[in-house]
Amino acid sequence: MSQIDVNQLNQAKANVTLTQELLTKAIEKANSDPILSQEAIKQASNEISSALTAVTQVQKSTQVQLPE
Repeated sequence: MSQIDVNQLNQAKANVTLTQELLTKAIEKANSDPILSQEAIKQASNEISSALTAVTQVQKSTQVQLPE
């Protein structure tokens, strides 16, 4: 079994934290500035995608190859 890449997990964690901040901004600006709110949602979506990619890479690198 391979070692877990803690750096990639930390990157995923940072992406999630930024996502939370962006979604908070989107909620706060939903009524007063819908364009800014939409942009924050787009950025949050990108951060979620980046976090998922990092976690998936870690998961794949730690999977044991089973013989067929």
